[in-house]
Amino acid sequence: MYDDVIVGGGHNGLVAAAYLARAGRSVLVLERLGHTGGAAVSTRPFAGVDARLSRYSYLVSLLPSKIVRDLGLDFALRRRAVSSYTPVERGGRHGGLLVGADEARTRESFARLTGSDREYDNWRAFYGTTRQVAERVFPTLTEPLPTRAELRARIGDDAAWRMLFEEPLGQAVEKYFADDLVRGVVLTDGLIGTFADAHDPSLAQNRCFLYHVIGGGTGDWDVPVGGMGSLTRALAGAARAAGAHIATGHEVLRIDTDGTGAEPAEVVFRTATGEGRVAARTVLVNASPRALAELCGQEPPSPPAEGAQLKVNMLLRRLPRLRDTSVDPREAFGGTFHIAEGYAELARAHAEAAAGELPSVPPSEIYCHSLTDPTILGPELVEQGYQTLTLFGLHTPARLFEKDNQGTREVLLTATLAQLDAHLAEPVTDCLAFDADGRPCIEAKTPLDLERELRLPGGHIFHRDLSWPHRADDAATGDDDAAGAGFGSGRWGVGTPYPGVLLCGAGAVRGGGVSGVPGHNAAMAALGR
Repeated sequence: MYDDVIVGGGHNGLVAAAYLARAGRSVLVLERLGHTGGAAVSTRPFAGVDARLSRYSYLVSLLPSKIVRDLGLDFALRRRAVSSYTPVERGGRHGGLLVGADEARTRESFARLTGSDREYDNWRAFYGTTRQVAERVFPTLTEPLPTRAELRARIGDDAAWRMLFEEPLGQAVEKYFADDLVRGVVLTDGLIGTFADAHDPSLAQNRCFLYHVIGGGTGDWDVPVGGMGSLTRALAGAARAAGAHIATGHEVLRIDTDGTGAEPAEVVFRTATGEGRVAARTVLVNASPRALAELCGQEPPSPPAEGAQLKVNMLLRRLPRLRDTSVDPREAFGGTFHIAEGYAELARAHAEAAAGELPSVPPSEIYCHSLTDPTILGPELVEQGYQTLTLFGLHTPARLFEKDNQGTREVLLTATLAQLDAHLAEPVTDCLAFDADGRPCIEAKTPLDLERELRLPGGHIFHRDLSWPHRADDAATGDDDAAGAGFGSGRWGVGTPYPGVLLCGAGAVRGGGVSGVPGHNAAMAALGR
């Protein structure tokens, strides 16, 4: 019998475990794999090569410093030297848009691309508005879930509210910006892990955009020093130090409740030697809503989640040279390197994928972790100039891979790298390192690969479409574990339809990304705060 049993040892489950154990409760974490961390891990994917890549999740923006302080985590983030670089060919000449190196160079880069200061001035005005929203919204993520009206009042800007919460993001992008490339760079933050058009009436793109611009109250995306695994190792250490017991190699099969919450729940699990069960006052599930429903013997939520991204990890012997000779490759790859992400290109890629075809010009973006944090590479690799590259492809929904995952993956990878090569003075494959077996150091993961390896539903990196960070104005404000509550209900937005069971994974309200927010909020709900 435990006070709390946590299903899943990903970063959110570890956050919950640390908070609950620090509150003096008996806590057990059951993790299916032989290690904790979930998607937030550092691994050596290439045989015999001393490079520890953030294999799945790779940047941090949404992790509140409050969680780091509260849990005493030995964990650090490092700011990237530039925000982004977007190469472009116009009139037979190769150039690009460099953002964030410093204000003067950014303004100059905008002017060189667009012919005036108008786009840069509008860029500053647009992101000035999102910065104000971020400063007001981000602190609420670790507070009881506000109503829609309360959050709107807290933002205090009706125009900003309409732009981000009520009107399709495409309207604002087209109102503020005229240049196709600039429009595309802005829109990409609404499409990471989200299959939507700029004018999608569901506003899924708005929700994704909101979470990408509010992190830390600034919208900055930082590099975890030592790789993403440094965070989950610190969290596991904090949980254990507080008294939580973490059991790896324990796959949860079923959660049994009495339907009222009056009696403890029972969690049935399987290990290499057989099955067992444990009782708990509260069960916190660090898994998807679909997995939770299946564990409780219910039909999964509808519609099913579907991921829409290609994830590629590479290790290079050196960075490739660029066709745009005005920028150093170390700067270009030091931030987010946008590829085929013009506004029209994104719209076409979405339309093709929605029609069941791979995008003819697949959009993607790249960043180089090792430029900001070389500690993820062994000393010899650093001395020899090796670098990592992480590529994230957009608009590739899981449905496109169902007939032939491996073959489609290869076709898409080839087409995606070709779009990158169009802006390089040499093919990126010529720069790849080789592992101990003589194979090139590159791996690609489709949504179906992520579903198989991490049990992400449909390969969806957020477990389901992101939610607004508020509840309906007329929503009940009772306990999150109240009988009959729906997903995302209650004071903290972590309630479920199953009494005594809370959702602490990315599918909770205010979930998604490497944030620890659902873990924090589920712990607060379990503690009755």
